[in-house]
Amino acid sequence: MRTIVILLIVFLVGLAAWFFLREDGVLEQVTEARVEQALLANRVPAPMAECMAARLVDRLSLNQLRKLERAAPQDGESRIPLSTGEALARLRRVDDPEALEAVVTVAGGCGFELLLQGR
Repeated sequence: MRTIVILLIVFLVGLAAWFFLREDGVLEQVTEARVEQALLANRVPAPMAECMAARLVDRLSLNQLRKLERAAPQDGESRIPLSTGEALARLRRVDDPEALEAVVTVAGGCGFELLLQGR
């Protein structure tokens, strides 16, 4: 009886892991929604935020997505950088060239795609 209970627990844990970690699983959906909300909060237009969030989640790890949050305005900074120096300071805080490259690439691709769609 004890063996059956242990096997059942292992099965349920495995099923839960699959449900959360599979492609389009709960974890990925929550992350994509969070990225999209962060983009919207920083005044990225909705179609652009939707396009970028889906692609960034596919290209970046959760750790890299967290690093990108460092680019958010800190106390005393305006919502949008008012100078090149302020923009560069925010980019330096991210401290992940690969993540920044992905953001620039994704933004360019989404912008071009939306332009072709006439949005």
